[in-house]
This record gives sequence, structure tokens and C-alpha cells, in this order.
Amino acid sequence: MIPSFLRTRTAYPQRTVAFWATLLVLSSAGCTQNAPTSSGGNETSASAPTTISLTQTGCQFLETEDKDYEYQPTDAEACKQINTDTLSQRESEFKPLTLQAGDYIFKVTNQDVPYELGFYLRGAGAKSLTLPKVSGGGLTEGTTQEYRIT
Repeated sequence: MIPSFLRTRTAYPQRTVAFWATLLVLSSAGCTQNAPTSSGGNETSASAPTTISLTQTGCQFLETEDKDYEYQPTDAEACKQINTDTLSQRESEFKPLTLQAGDYIFKVTNQDVPYELGFYLRGAGAKSLTLPKVSGGGLTEGTTQEYRIT
């Protein structure tokens, strides 16, 4: 079960998304959103995906929390312990990310986390609807991967 602080609640037709990475380190807030642009041809902004950039540092996404806590975990177990010890204080600063239905690219960067991370995104909050999800691993230190969701 995904903790409530990792979910947003919205009404249809908006999408509700929840972030889940290798550990309970994510929230959904304040992400960098780059609006799609048109090349001037027949392409419209509705056909170009919106890019949302996220930077994962030790036990947190920089864009989703009030500040950079500068955690320095050496492995996933250390990050689990950091989150166990600090999450209840930090989660009051999390803000939900509410997205309209559409195409998105989540551009996730592992910045200075010395172990491989994964990324998991799924819709939340609608029991009878099929909501999108995407996941992947292999996010090693210094790399960026893109995860497309429609």
C-alpha cells in the first residue's frame, strides 16, 4: 500500500499520480514542469508531452520537498533508516502534484546517490478506472532516464 502522503486526490478527468521509488523517499510536489512547445507546423501542444524533471538525491527528490536535507546514505538500507527517522517531520511540507489527462515524460536524475535507484509512478484514487503507470530501474549515480506516461 502506498502511504497517503505519496498520493494526490483529484476528480476525473484529472489524473492522480503517486510516486514510489526504490524506497519511501518520494513525494509529489513542486516538480519542474516544462510546457510543451510547438514547432509551428501541424503539431499542437496537445500532441507534445509535458516534461516533469525530478532530481533524486539521498532519500529525497529535491523538487518535492521544502529544502535539500543533504542526506548521505551509503546504501538503500541506510536510506530506509533515514526515512524511518525523519519522514514524519518532512511529510507536512510535501505538496501534491495534480496533472491533467495527457502525455507526460518524467525525467529523473540520480544526483549523488551511490547506489542504483528505481522509479515507479502510477495513478491513484480511482478504483474503477484503469489509470496509467510506468516503472523502471537502472538509475545509477549521475544518470538520467525518461519515463513516459500517457
